[in-house]
Amino acid sequence: MADAKVIPFDDDRSRGGAGARPSRRRSTGSRRSGAEPAVVREVQPLPARAAAAPEGGPETGESPQDRPALQAGPSLPSSPAREPWEDEGVRGGLERRVASGLSFLRRRLTGEYDVDDFGYDAELTDQVLMSLLRPVYEKYFRVDVKGIENIPKAGGALIVANHSGTLPLDGLMMQVAVHDHHPAGRHLRLLAADLVFVLPVVNELARKLGHTLACTEDAERLLGQGELVGVMPEGFKGIGKPFSERYKLQRFGRGGFVSTALRQGAPIIPCSIVGAEEIYPMIGNAKTLARLLGFPYFPLTPTFPWLGPLGAIPLPTKWTIQFGEPIPTDGYPPEAAEDPMLMFNLTDQVREQIQHTLYKLLVQRRSVFF
Repeated sequence: MADAKVIPFDDDRSRGGAGARPSRRRSTGSRRSGAEPAVVREVQPLPARAAAAPEGGPETGESPQDRPALQAGPSLPSSPAREPWEDEGVRGGLERRVASGLSFLRRRLTGEYDVDDFGYDAELTDQVLMSLLRPVYEKYFRVDVKGIENIPKAGGALIVANHSGTLPLDGLMMQVAVHDHHPAGRHLRLLAADLVFVLPVVNELARKLGHTLACTEDAERLLGQGELVGVMPEGFKGIGKPFSERYKLQRFGRGGFVSTALRQGAPIIPCSIVGAEEIYPMIGNAKTLARLLGFPYFPLTPTFPWLGPLGAIPLPTKWTIQFGEPIPTDGYPPEAAEDPMLMFNLTDQVREQIQHTLYKLLVQRRSVFF
């Protein structure tokens, strides 16, 4: 809506009042003798003033004093009116969202959606699961991502990261980082432990998110399909270590992830995660209770189990995830995957690069929470 305009008063209004004066013509008898006849023009009111003047004008008998005088001044602020096409745009956008949501629900109820051989549901992950994880990633842990350009835009690659935090939230945050920040919008397929796939609800959600069993067959198949695969070789040794050993990498197993990368010729991308160690400071381990429940450990933290369900809320630490430069493996011959010395050297190289980056990020960190 255009802003209101203030039309300046003419001289006649400023001298004689606010009302619009009737137009008059001078008669010929009013001219001075000997003077040239004046050019007589009819004074026309401005369109805005003509519309504002009463219909009766002076003939109605109303004096200028009876009519309120118009005063020049700033126009009163008015709420911005929405143009018709803007309302239609808002309604159209809302209708499209509602239609999209109803279509999504219809497909879920009728089973008309696709999953791959591993159970990965791309539509559910993009529209629902990532939307649930994103506020935790952006607002709660405030993750800072570095080196995302080191992940290739296409083709198979193996991301190897440290593991910590008592609960495996670091893997989920790494998934969101790749999904939201990579230029190609790639999705990370994590290799998870057996325990994940025997827990109710967790099993289904993990499959829908694209997780699969941490075994050589599944990893090679995903890499052969050009997928981006994530692995955390420390396993339960890393995620369940005491708080006193934070940011000290545990043993990387037997180097099976290196053998897998060599067979597929996929690059290895080291990844260092800082911030996850402090979300659940593990000060003890109830081993007897862990054995009864079938867990590898039962954590005791400053808040859990003493505060009950509130103690399960992670501390809002500030996270940093850095992806290092890729370590190529396509230059090795096929039989290199069976060379134990080569696997040991590559495993140690990846581990040292992750550890060095962790120390570097810890030195740069201002605070655990800010």
